[in-house]
Amino acid sequence: MSQVHTRKAAKIAPWALLAVVCVWILVIASALGVVASTQEVRRDVNQLETLRRQAAQLQVEWGQYLLEESTWAAYSRVEGIATQELNMLAPTSERVVMVTGDE
Repeated sequence: MSQVHTRKAAKIAPWALLAVVCVWILVIASALGVVASTQEVRRDVNQLETLRRQAAQLQVEWGQYLLEESTWAAYSRVEGIATQELNMLAPTSERVVMVTGDE
């Protein structure tokens, strides 16, 4: 004869059920927090890379402006413009006046 053992399902205490529900809610909230913080980090990294690209472009432009400035301020260019357009001449030694502070 075989005996069939029937087991009654154990009842879960209400506080245990409440604890399980609370843990599940905390797990879902934690998962949503991770998703939100990951999205924020990705957005910030994207913005950082954009700013780095802009900084590199501005650095290139700055170098170009320095080169242009040195070209415009070259001594031979300034001397040529002074001679041709303003009819200026370098002073001779007779026209140079030395100023001293002992008068």
